[in-house]
Amino acid sequence: MTSIGYILGTQEATPLEFWVAVLPGHVLRLDDVVEVQSQRPDGDGIVKFFGIVDYVRTLHEGIQFDTDTFLVKNGSLPVNVSYAAHIQVTRIEPEEYLPPQPGDKVQIAVNESLKCALHFDGMEKPISAGIMRSGSPAYLNFEFINGTNGAHVNISGVSGVATKTSYALFLLHSIFNSAALGPYRANTKALIFNVKGEDLFFLDKANNKFSENNSAQYRKLGIPAEPFKDVHFCAAPRKTNHDVDPHLDQRADDISVYLWSIREFCRERLFSFLFAGEDLERSNLGFLVSIVEERLGRIAEENDKNDKNDKKALGVHLDVEPFGSTNKTKIKTFRDLIEFLEDKLVENVDNSWLGRNAPATAEALMRRLWGIRDEIGHLIRGDLPPEQIAKYKLDPLAPAHQLTIVDINKLRGKAQKFVVGVLLKKLFYEKEKRGQYPVIFIVLDELNKYAPREGRSPIKNLLVEIAERGRSLGIILIGAQQTASEVERRVVGQAAIRVVGRLDSAEAERPEYNFLTGACRKRSLLLKSGSMFIHQPEVPSPILVNFPFPPYATRASEVESNEIDETDDDVEF
Repeated sequence: MTSIGYILGTQEATPLEFWVAVLPGHVLRLDDVVEVQSQRPDGDGIVKFFGIVDYVRTLHEGIQFDTDTFLVKNGSLPVNVSYAAHIQVTRIEPEEYLPPQPGDKVQIAVNESLKCALHFDGMEKPISAGIMRSGSPAYLNFEFINGTNGAHVNISGVSGVATKTSYALFLLHSIFNSAALGPYRANTKALIFNVKGEDLFFLDKANNKFSENNSAQYRKLGIPAEPFKDVHFCAAPRKTNHDVDPHLDQRADDISVYLWSIREFCRERLFSFLFAGEDLERSNLGFLVSIVEERLGRIAEENDKNDKNDKKALGVHLDVEPFGSTNKTKIKTFRDLIEFLEDKLVENVDNSWLGRNAPATAEALMRRLWGIRDEIGHLIRGDLPPEQIAKYKLDPLAPAHQLTIVDINKLRGKAQKFVVGVLLKKLFYEKEKRGQYPVIFIVLDELNKYAPREGRSPIKNLLVEIAERGRSLGIILIGAQQTASEVERRVVGQAAIRVVGRLDSAEAERPEYNFLTGACRKRSLLLKSGSMFIHQPEVPSPILVNFPFPPYATRASEVESNEIDETDDDVEF
């Protein structure tokens, strides 16, 4: 290897950092990785230092005033140009914390030296994380993702520029096509919540803008350049139709609809997720919600017992006894359920339902239920045949699909939180029964909406549980948000892998980004789309990577026109 320079003698060199004087005609840039071999002062062997360039500067030596620069420029004042770079040490072999010596040769680390410098050589299960500025592949240690040594990935950045979802998809594509999964490869799954547009509904289609140059990058990374396979697309039903049709505009084929029956909603104790964004634990409303949820659950279980001897599937509606009557009535719609609760809690108060709560608390509950009726009503139904509604049960662990896309883009805020909360609860309880393997990945953007820094809510509590216990259950959260400072610390802090795209200047100064060096924080304000800083426990310094253009379509314009089934009737204005 050719020397790029020498350790500077005018600045102190320590075991953790040193300066390099760059030789004339050579270049040393930010993010370059270097190697230094230094003789021990006692002559007993060689110590190798590896590090990353995190600061570079040039200056004129021998001038005193700023205006001397003009004299140098016109040749009146002879000077030398000092070109120096600051190195943050990433590894020492053997691990003896001695300082390198001034004048030691500095070389660019390549091939095995590069892998050693960034600890890639010690990764038993590496997965491709992108391409470094030098053109070499960068890797993440899968054991810090899948729960072996750590778990979870968190991605931060400005919306539309930081490409958070794009990088999460690239990471999944890399994982699914990696040997790191071993015997669990076929059964490893991912659940992605689509929160913006309908771009994710074309991941199984080839990207018509994918070029040979992009293909060469994937070959360098060792990843096949192909669309996702075994993808299951799910969407909410349209609110305006009695028939169950997916609420999508750009794709109509191979789409499933998700909804819940009234009976299932009550039996599974999902009532509290209607208030997923509210801090129920700090108000009396939370006590009333828990009472109502349990009472509805018991009614549903009693209905199941009554239907047990029926050869047909269990009923999807709820049989209840209204006030002053022994004849049961059927609850088939969400509106029916609200009216039943209003009868029990407000009009003809039943103390077994109200408990010790004040009437004003019941009225507050009813106001909230009526307020979300139009938002939630089409997702909870009891007016469909049991055999039909059974088709709309969404199971992220279903063996037939590796990737499940759940669209919540067309839903309003409370309905989005309801769907996310219910699916995560189901997944969490199922994984408690089945064990850690195979692993399932959850991709959720806008974490600040579901797990905000302040307050408590059912969905926030669930995400904290996943962040803290998901590692042992095989639930891995790939979370993303514009501002990590607005997300619950226990959710962000549990992520072993941190990824940062373009940041807002005020956000970059928050303590949540202390893992970035000062230079990285400044550079995060300038990052272009497709460039990310990645930080993992084994490497002391963040690494800048670029991830290649996707071989799978991420929007309708990237799909061949004959592969899109769309009609004018599907388009809404």
